[in-house]
Amino acid sequence: MTDSYLTITPLGGLGEIGLNCQIWDTPEGSVLVDCGIMFPDEQQLGVDTVIPPLDAILARRERLAGVVLTHGHEDHIGATPWLVTFARGLTIYGSPFTLALVSHKLRERGILDRANLVTVDARHDLTLAGMTFRFMPVSHSIPQGFALAVDTPVGKVVHTGDFKIDPCPMEGVGTDLAAFRAFAGPEGVRLLLSDSTNAESEGHTEPERRVRETFHDIFSNARGRIVITLFSSHIERIQMVFDMAAAFGRAVVVSGRSLINNIERARELGFLRMPPELLTDQTVADLPPERTTLIATGSQGEPFSALSRIATGEHRNLSIGEGDTVIMSSRVIPGNARAVNRLINQMYRMGANVCHDATRLVHVSGHAKRDELRAMLEAVRPHYFVPIHGEYRHLIQHRELARECGVDAERARILEDGQPLTLLPNGEYRLEEKIPATSILVDGKGVGDVGNLVLRERQLLGGDGVVVVVIVIDGESGELLHGPDMISKGFVFEQQYSHILEDAKCLVLDLFEEGTADLTAHRLGERIRASLRGFFRKVVGRDPVVVPAITEV
Repeated sequence: MTDSYLTITPLGGLGEIGLNCQIWDTPEGSVLVDCGIMFPDEQQLGVDTVIPPLDAILARRERLAGVVLTHGHEDHIGATPWLVTFARGLTIYGSPFTLALVSHKLRERGILDRANLVTVDARHDLTLAGMTFRFMPVSHSIPQGFALAVDTPVGKVVHTGDFKIDPCPMEGVGTDLAAFRAFAGPEGVRLLLSDSTNAESEGHTEPERRVRETFHDIFSNARGRIVITLFSSHIERIQMVFDMAAAFGRAVVVSGRSLINNIERARELGFLRMPPELLTDQTVADLPPERTTLIATGSQGEPFSALSRIATGEHRNLSIGEGDTVIMSSRVIPGNARAVNRLINQMYRMGANVCHDATRLVHVSGHAKRDELRAMLEAVRPHYFVPIHGEYRHLIQHRELARECGVDAERARILEDGQPLTLLPNGEYRLEEKIPATSILVDGKGVGDVGNLVLRERQLLGGDGVVVVVIVIDGESGELLHGPDMISKGFVFEQQYSHILEDAKCLVLDLFEEGTADLTAHRLGERIRASLRGFFRKVVGRDPVVVPAITEV
């Protein structure tokens, strides 16, 4: 067909870790591949989470055939509740475990009835919008992760999802390169979109069995309580902890809502063999430390997580003491290193022995390193290559690796969010006009109502504080009836710098002596703000947010 095409538009996940989301368009309709979140960085003060731009998705609502999820990590499924809120009636496809996590999210928000959840597996093909999706099991740090092998109107496309190649997977689920070779056939695939997270790392990802060996050694030598923090979705690692606790006669205590939720979902689907004694931090028994293993959330140093509250002595039922062993069994997400190091130092102060990836092999990545990425490239032999899922430097490194593996330099493309790539039936491609792809900030119940101006104000408040000027004026004459009262928060210590605030009051009084009868309340507020900001910058070198609170009577 001369009018066939496939246009892939990334809405997130390129040049960043998180927000993985793509729209695949054909003449017959559209499919959304993944819909993930990203956690806010240190500049996004007060923001709860970041989600992909929804406008481009909602504009295709009438032709959107469904949402296909590769696996259940937050950076791939976390934004589905917001999508379902604005696009009622969507059909979402994923593995049983992936959809169990999505279902829990939707049920918590009372919107489960707004979506149709359909499970898929490796034995069945799914046809949507003129494309046939095959679900290829891959090794990753969560059960039932899939790569997508897709027959499209313009050729075969492989989307690896998140993957690694573990030659001896503990639960028997590996990345079957032979299946990828069979799909590619003798001619190779038209396009490969591949995970780039570890594209800078040489070699091969360590197998999960090495972590089991380390855990066995730690459990063998630990004399006190063992505390383990990990990603709550790493069910295989949680099972490892359960197995070790049973082998060494320890009860297991779980602390953290996400951990408890994921353990329950995994138990229901048969992914976990539960220990004989499993407690939560609400039902914890009075057990001696040497018989206790604690699994807690907080691997990224989150201030209100279970581990942080335990380390600071703020947890009601759990604590860390002299001689306890803490295992930090996860990688540090970029941007969280300072918080994690602070937490590790605090636990050392409490007398604990802390095992983390800088000292022991207590974590291995779920993402392929360069040797594995090369093996995937050689298995599917792509005509075109687009690196995905990584910061910009990761994409560059992966592109260069693809060129080393024989992909023509012009056909290994770096895309950015919002840059559509169209594959044409004649073997060519074109880059479409870029679309807006600004991510949406979620703050409480507000979706998209926090922008750069609000964030700038929050930075100013955090950096220089706020001064509120309270005055009451006569609505007709403009005469000052009360005030000015100065309320300072985060600016100066009022008892020590009371003379500065008194001088500021005099500046406001001077404005009234100059005459303000012809000024509206708004104009008066602007004049007060300008006068005081200039004064504070000159006297103390700070620029607080000045808020005139003017009441007319």
